Amino acid sequence: MQRPAQILIGSVTALVMGAGALAGAGSAAPEADGARPPTVTILPGLFAYPNPGEFLRDGHPVAGPTTLVSFERPFEIMKYQVSVADYEGCVDAGACRQADAPRLRVPNNPITGVSYLDAIAYARWQSERTGQTWRLPTAMEWAFAAGERFVGDAADIENDPTNPARRWLSLYERESARGRTAAPDARVQGSFGTNTKGLADVGGNVWEWTATCYVRATLASDAPEVVSRVENCGVHVVEGRHRAYMSDFIRDGKSGGCAVGTPPDNLGFRLVREPRSRFGLAGLKRYLRGLATPATD
Repeated sequence: MQRPAQILIGSVTALVMGAGALAGAGSAAPEADGARPPTVTILPGLFAYPNPGEFLRDGHPVAGPTTLVSFERPFEIMKYQVSVADYEGCVDAGACRQADAPRLRVPNNPITGVSYLDAIAYARWQSERTGQTWRLPTAMEWAFAAGERFVGDAADIENDPTNPARRWLSLYERESARGRTAAPDARVQGSFGTNTKGLADVGGNVWEWTATCYVRATLASDAPEVVSRVENCGVHVVEGRHRAYMSDFIRDGKSGGCAVGTPPDNLGFRLVREPRSRFGLAGLKRYLRGLATPATD
């Protein structure tokens, strides 16, 4: 039987392995002038995290369990979403595909019309050109960094196990009541202000890709414990004004995927920067593979 704490351990393990996949590519070149975007350091803390995915109890959809998560170390995340100008640098270098063209393409606007695969390609390129490791945040990291702007399932959502349609309709009505932006096109960076942690444009009209895979889980009949769990990494969690689930190749949130509430206006992303390792490259690789003793430089 898998407990919420075990889910958290599995997520952290996947995160470490994901960072290792970029570490090799991101360790060769020195950091280029102006290559490092503005970042915000998210300080350690404790928060209640509503787990993403589809959860069933006795065959009926229910709200997922909430895990009490403790971030014991700070992490660094881009203050703004990746911009049009930054992404087009990757396109010009031949490392990224051209994004789907928006009606307005302004250099300081967030890049939109990009898929999970595009975001991963950009993270790899950013790592190679800076000699650092950049990656997508997990949904858990994104939620913690979003602070007061993170939107989980509210307690007032109807959750009738005998009639799941009532829950879906209630969710849709809540998100519709929050209102869509009058102009769905992406706006210049900073247009939606900053949250209390210093992160800009959280919960604006650009939803952000995360590194967290979609999960379908079954809960115990009489407890919030997970008894079975299937992970689908062809679909990833997208966070923004509400949580959504999108196939990796989707570039337009309104064209596909499964969203809670209204479909995302735009799909973009921001990255986390991994701290430099004091173990050296060889030791870092061994550490990321789970070896007990780091190499001695």
